[in-house]
Amino acid sequence: METSAQIPKYNLNEEQEKKLILREYRCLLRSLKTKIKPGDRKLIRLAFEMAVDAHKTMRRKSGEPYVLHPIAVARICVEEIGLGVRSTICSLLHDTVEDTDINLEDLEREFGNEITKIVDGLTKISNVIDINASKQAENFKKILLTLTDDPRVILIKLADRLHNMRTLDHMKGEKQLKISSETVYVYAPLAHRMGLYNIKTEMEDLAMKYLEPEAYKEIAQKLAETKKERTKFINEFIKPINEKLEKGNFQFEIFGRPKHIHSIWNKMKKKGVGFEEVYDLFAIRVILDSPPEKEKEDCWKVYSLITDEYTPAPERLRDWLSNPKSNGYEALHTTVMGPQGKWVEVQIRTRRMNEIAEKGLAAHWKYKEGSSDESRFDKWFQQIREVIGNQDTDSVDFLQDFKTSFLTEEIYVYTPKGDVKMLPVGSTALDFAFSIHSAIGVKTIGAKVNHKLVPLSHKLRSGDQIEIITSNKQKPSEDWLSFVVTSKAKGRIRDALKEEKRKVAEDGKYTLQRKIEGMGAAFNQHNIDELWTYYKLNSQLDLFYQVAIKNIDLKELKEFHVVGDKIVAPKPVKIHEIKVEGIPHVLNKKDAELVIFGESSDKIVYNLANCCKPIPGDDVFGFVTTGKGLTIHRTNCPNAAKLMANFAHRVVKTKWAKNKEISFLTGLKIVGLDDVGVVNKITNLISGELKINISALTIEAKEGVFEGNIKLYVHDKEELDELVLKLKELRGIEAVERYDTDAV
Repeated sequence: METSAQIPKYNLNEEQEKKLILREYRCLLRSLKTKIKPGDRKLIRLAFEMAVDAHKTMRRKSGEPYVLHPIAVARICVEEIGLGVRSTICSLLHDTVEDTDINLEDLEREFGNEITKIVDGLTKISNVIDINASKQAENFKKILLTLTDDPRVILIKLADRLHNMRTLDHMKGEKQLKISSETVYVYAPLAHRMGLYNIKTEMEDLAMKYLEPEAYKEIAQKLAETKKERTKFINEFIKPINEKLEKGNFQFEIFGRPKHIHSIWNKMKKKGVGFEEVYDLFAIRVILDSPPEKEKEDCWKVYSLITDEYTPAPERLRDWLSNPKSNGYEALHTTVMGPQGKWVEVQIRTRRMNEIAEKGLAAHWKYKEGSSDESRFDKWFQQIREVIGNQDTDSVDFLQDFKTSFLTEEIYVYTPKGDVKMLPVGSTALDFAFSIHSAIGVKTIGAKVNHKLVPLSHKLRSGDQIEIITSNKQKPSEDWLSFVVTSKAKGRIRDALKEEKRKVAEDGKYTLQRKIEGMGAAFNQHNIDELWTYYKLNSQLDLFYQVAIKNIDLKELKEFHVVGDKIVAPKPVKIHEIKVEGIPHVLNKKDAELVIFGESSDKIVYNLANCCKPIPGDDVFGFVTTGKGLTIHRTNCPNAAKLMANFAHRVVKTKWAKNKEISFLTGLKIVGLDDVGVVNKITNLISGELKINISALTIEAKEGVFEGNIKLYVHDKEELDELVLKLKELRGIEAVERYDTDAV
């Protein structure tokens, strides 16, 4: 689709801009052609004119007129999500209440209640605010509350985010990182859950372009270089299948498409292989024209024809015909051994299934009438409503729980009576207990899976049948939170623990009251607030609890002053002030966007994150940690997306200064053929030729293959990259990989 981002728009005069805006608007109307009923055109025109007028003085970062953005969002909604006239009007107006003089009453008067409600939903979740983490997660909660009222809100929001990602080039570097992280962390999984696979993959690819630019460029280049031979292979693979399907009188379409850059990169990381070794760089898709009553039968027939021609990998069969995903996705996936000893993924679906796969939620409703599956989405929404309704947990926890509960793939398990329950992948027997009823969950002492006794933390698999064993004496414990994944279970366990905590906290409350009154001050709200803030706790409940379990030494209260009946905390020592080349910076100020470190003259307290072990030369950002100053993470650190999406206000733009005096510990994993003298070759290269210090070296050989783990000190990424290249050149070395974890 050609969005306004791809149309030359610089240095245009007023007349040319008007023409450009009209051209985009006409493209939108053409896309809507089949959906426009009498009277609709007038309403769309009104919405368009209101948007043009409301945004007339506004510009995007690229310099283009702002109104091109809502038009582009409307086009994505129509062309890529399959939405209609109402959603188009809402898309055109989605930023007006937020950014201009138009208010909800104006919209209600012109367009009625339905459209106003959707725009209101979009306004509530407009731009995720940076002020603090819980605010951000709060906004996300609002998205979900509105989503359960009218899913079009989330679909338009996804279109809005996709267009922002497509036009991210004009933003500042740190804004690109923040928006990309947020997209990968929340919006791409949400698009996936709504069945919008194309949008999900495009979001991931675009985010990767900013979060991992080198890997992105490398894979894109290799895909371009191998296009010719891929096309040749696909044609060779398809030819015999084509003949069989024609012989069987099927009406069909068959084609190959390359996998997306982000999913290839994920495979490379997960399996620890290079681009050349990713076996399924593309998928073959067979789309059948079948009447509804013959869909399943035809898909299995085609599967049978394909597996007669090519040998399938039985463990790679995915049957989403019998059990569609909760986002409506139906298909048969199999991986077969093709020509030249290459594995190929084949997806078989009908035209209807394909439309649901491409357009997700919108198409699902189009086909929903009379379908036995119509409750899938509704069940999902119902679960979300239930969880949000009962949430009083910390919003950041909520966001994390939501991701694991609602944005992952699901498994199907059975109750002892044979009822089906849908749970996220990774769910345990305890999650299942809570999914039946909270009262059962809190009393669970054990479970039987397929008639065998298992621990509460036992991970369930699709097809398991589970029976729960309970006891009235059972109480939830803190460690339960470490192995449940569903929001419902986590919320109920936290509630139960809080209740328990309240009982213990009562004792602490009386102890503290005696102490404060003994100092001659009053036991009132002001003094309680003063204390829990001083001890950096989250609430007065935490304060009473910590006093009760003797984690807080009340002798420290000697440091407090009593003024009248109020206690006054001693002044804390300032730790947030840092100096860079003699200039004082305070981390929570706007001017601390650039911190240079690595030189011995710097006065910055920083530490390197254990989760990703950055070294000079890596792309990094600083993260302000309470009490610890600055922690430096790599931008591709496993925790980066979560930190940047949740705590953007604590992220400091950071870069290295050259310094050859300091060495940094990093780790390499080396895999190769077990050969005489292999250790000698490796150590000679590292210590002898490159003069790099080795801190530790372990090598294990098994059945002709060795795996070596080396910890070493390097000055910067250049030195490490040179070492990796030279190690790969040694005979018998198969792979050299840097550790991304705290295995170092």
